[in-house]
Amino acid sequence: MADSSMDIVSKVDRQEVDNALNQAVKEVSQRYDFKNIGASIAWSGEKILMIANSEERVLAILDVLETKLIRRGVSLKHIDVPENGPQISGKEYRLEVSLKEGLAGENAKKVTKIIREEGPKGVKTQITGEEVRATSKSRDDLQEIQALLKGADLDFAVQFTNYR
Repeated sequence: MADSSMDIVSKVDRQEVDNALNQAVKEVSQRYDFKNIGASIAWSGEKILMIANSEERVLAILDVLETKLIRRGVSLKHIDVPENGPQISGKEYRLEVSLKEGLAGENAKKVTKIIREEGPKGVKTQITGEEVRATSKSRDDLQEIQALLKGADLDFAVQFTNYR
């Protein structure tokens, strides 16, 4: 019997993010506490730009976006919020958040290390680009790896694809 395999990736469903953003735009335009303060949220290239007249209002818009993302099943680990918070620009505050995607070198190494140290012994891992392929003779071992990675405290989201 051939080995079973799966790919461990970190991808954002852009359509779900877009849907959540559209819902947040609608809520920001309708909510009473966002009236007449110049509050807006929109795509700015590959980033999401939030604008309001005070730092608290920008953070409230971010909270609305995060709520919509959670409801649509998008992990908040995909959102990269700047540590210095909203920046003042003229008379308004701006906050640009970007989306984190892909298992870059360090994150891929973290995943393989967790699998090597805590996972079943018969599992082999291979880093290919921005994903990690795990192979094993037993499908149960791969399911154990999925449970292990879902329970691990990682600062990035992981998904499992090409499960064969």
